[in-house]
Amino acid sequence: MISRTLFKLTVIFLFLTPTINFAQSITLGSAANFVLFSTDGALSNTGISQLTGNVGTNNGSSTAFGNVNGQMHDNDLVSAQAATDLLVAYNQLNVAVPTFFPAPLLGNGQILTAGVYSIAAASTLNLELTLDGNANSVFIFKIAGPLSTNANSSVKLLNGVKACNVFWKVEGLIDIATGTTIRGNLLANNAAINFNTNSTLEGRAFSTAGAITVDGVLAYTPTGCGSPLLTGPAAPNLASIACYSLFSGNGSLINTGSTHTQGDVGTNVGLTSGFDPLKITGMIHPIPDASTATCAVDLGNVYTYLNALPVDIDLLYPSQFGRNLVLTPHTYVLNGATTFTDSLYLNAEGNANAVFVIKINGALETSTFSNVILTNGAQAKNIFWVVNGAVDINQFSQFNGSIIVNNGAVSLNKGTVINGRVYTTDGAFTTDSIRMTMPTTCTTVGLEKTENDLLVQVYPNPFDQEIHIQLNNSNSEIQELKIFNILGKEVMHLELNQSKTTIQSSDFPSGVYFYQITSNQQIIQTGRLVSQH
Repeated sequence: MISRTLFKLTVIFLFLTPTINFAQSITLGSAANFVLFSTDGALSNTGISQLTGNVGTNNGSSTAFGNVNGQMHDNDLVSAQAATDLLVAYNQLNVAVPTFFPAPLLGNGQILTAGVYSIAAASTLNLELTLDGNANSVFIFKIAGPLSTNANSSVKLLNGVKACNVFWKVEGLIDIATGTTIRGNLLANNAAINFNTNSTLEGRAFSTAGAITVDGVLAYTPTGCGSPLLTGPAAPNLASIACYSLFSGNGSLINTGSTHTQGDVGTNVGLTSGFDPLKITGMIHPIPDASTATCAVDLGNVYTYLNALPVDIDLLYPSQFGRNLVLTPHTYVLNGATTFTDSLYLNAEGNANAVFVIKINGALETSTFSNVILTNGAQAKNIFWVVNGAVDINQFSQFNGSIIVNNGAVSLNKGTVINGRVYTTDGAFTTDSIRMTMPTTCTTVGLEKTENDLLVQVYPNPFDQEIHIQLNNSNSEIQELKIFNILGKEVMHLELNQSKTTIQSSDFPSGVYFYQITSNQQIIQTGRLVSQH
């Protein structure tokens, strides 16, 4: 008797429990790659909208969109496939069996659980609607008329609910008011979609036949539900240049003001001057040496690799770069001189190893107080800027990533803060009171050597009365010592014909000096000396 009763209760429970709670999903297919898409209708934008995901129409045009973090597809094979897949999704939503029948006015603090909700008339979202469930919960709203929102209304997700699992099927116009935050996949059947100023969409907006207009909005495709993990391209091997924070392959490197930086600074052609050794955590190379020669070669290899990477996304308006644009791990290109204004957000979507490459075919100039902001796990060591032209980072900007300039001068202005590295293959380099940190620890073998590993020991350092040069190898080749002052002028040239040579400090007034040791006309060691005489 008890078993029969339990069986009946189980049957009743399963019958009454909405099947949607068991992670029933809707298949979007290739349409999932779009943040805005119409099967038949024009798309237009006014103001500066920040969009992540593809934008397009299969019958019409997309006009006045700025830099879109995605691809534009109008009337092509990609839009045709998206139209086919969108129809499949619409049919799946259309046959979903309703389990709840709420009043047309949604929100006002309302909390809903997973299920299929049917509203038989026009519906309005007011104030706050909360969707509560878990990561597998699916919500479907079937509205048999238009959907509108009141200003500053919002849809909130609780306890792991994902925007990708929320669907709004609307048989009429969708009108999103100013300041609204809505989440989920919006699908207007045979009607238009309007997004007003300062509204936010975490999801997608589709129309089977209708125009889509946006005005200064933030809209982005949601993560989860099988969305790919974005990794970006493979990062380059920096080789020896990893230990340099500032470097020019061909051109003077001149600092003014109080600059603090981690890593080596130098040039392979010209002089490096104006840096205070007490503010440099690394080696200053006042004149070209073996290290700068190797660095120049490695820099060329890094540039060649990055410049040849295939492009994922073309940012269409170089003059509008920044302006709170959000980018995800991809290879981007801007084909023209680029003006970076305000802020740029780099969103790794939780993948700490994701790589960003931004290629600029022209000069790069920033506004004052420009800012590169890292979000959701993005790391400066994985960000690479490739600039085919001059670079001018304006005052008090904050930058993240390695800037690789090809055939262009570099100017880093007062108050600039950089977490990364800045190089040019060929161009003058000036800095003024900047601060730099290295995003990773330098692992070049030469910088990991202890004093006993060096071919030649130069000690004490700092020195007062005398300097000792101790040869640690059995090389019989003639070795020479050259010492330069901070301006790069040679102040001593000495042949090292003994295992130990002593130099009196009277030859060196107080200050910073640099030494270079050659063997068989090859530079084998460089370093910095501080005289306290």
